[in-house]
Amino acid sequence: MRVRLDRVVKRFKALEALAGVSLVVEDGEFFTLLGPSGCGKTTTLRIIAGFYDPDEGVVYFDDVPQNGVPPAQRGIGIVFQNYALWPHMTVEGNVAYGLKLQRVPPAEISRRVTAVLEQVGLAGLERRTPGQLSGGQQQRVAVARALVLNPRVLLLDEPLSNLDAKVRARLRSEIRRLQQDLGITTVYVTHDQEEAMVLSDRIAVMNEGMVLQIGTPVELYEQPATLFVADFIGTSNLLPGDAVEARDGIVAVRTPAGVVRGTAIGALAPGMPVVVAVRPENVRLADGAGAETALPGTIVLTQYLGSLIRYEVEMAGGIIVRVDVGDPHRHTRLLPGHPVEVAFASRSAQVFARER
Repeated sequence: MRVRLDRVVKRFKALEALAGVSLVVEDGEFFTLLGPSGCGKTTTLRIIAGFYDPDEGVVYFDDVPQNGVPPAQRGIGIVFQNYALWPHMTVEGNVAYGLKLQRVPPAEISRRVTAVLEQVGLAGLERRTPGQLSGGQQQRVAVARALVLNPRVLLLDEPLSNLDAKVRARLRSEIRRLQQDLGITTVYVTHDQEEAMVLSDRIAVMNEGMVLQIGTPVELYEQPATLFVADFIGTSNLLPGDAVEARDGIVAVRTPAGVVRGTAIGALAPGMPVVVAVRPENVRLADGAGAETALPGTIVLTQYLGSLIRYEVEMAGGIIVRVDVGDPHRHTRLLPGHPVEVAFASRSAQVFARER
């Protein structure tokens, strides 16, 4: 099912939680709302679910307006951050609860509960209570309870945030595989950009009640539309400065560390305060060899991360630039205090107008 929000506004007294949100979730798509706490992503999810009505704008399911339609009549399944399981009920009882409210015949309830528990890997645990389950198993019960209703849309509100890192990584892969197998339209809320990148077909980056950019993980990482998106998605070095020259889409920027060049994002002119954003993997450690417009600095931190070595290089003006060097076994590890030069191609850096 296709979900569309058209200029949705939501206010809580003087607070405008959503400031004209428009987006489309295609049929069968895994779509993530990503942003920091308080950005409006959970409010957006609750408006899709019908827990809130928008003050302005319209929510559509397959082009049918949903404003005023109760949650129970929208055909949604929802998984909350705290799972909201009944502690006194068994796994089977928790999963069957919604079907009993719908007065589904007992034989059909049994068939559907058995099938969905098999899908989420909980077969054999039907008689256990939530207190007898691990956090990951409780999360699967919450997903099963949502899926057993055969929803048209699955909504997940930070369902992995209470789990440890290894369990979270495993379960997000399971959720993605399950969603792909079922082909169900899914809207997922998280503040974790890595989680969003791994799971999603497309991501809407939100801040202060607005959608700043919608795109695939690759598009958001490689072609951020704003400085906020460039900083929030992945890791970026940010070098503040002033534009001194703009020609053929390339901007020269005077920073405290020296003059660097990058690709202009938006209309930029000489004299404008700007920020240069460049990913650590796009910065080259020249080690005094002198190349391109390399800038001098001194290594202040060396971190071995298994698949790469990350250096932090202090440059003039106290600017710290992170440099990722892949294949550590082919690289002579440098220690703090070592003088180096760092360089990057202008096409691998992006220059944004400085956000006030």
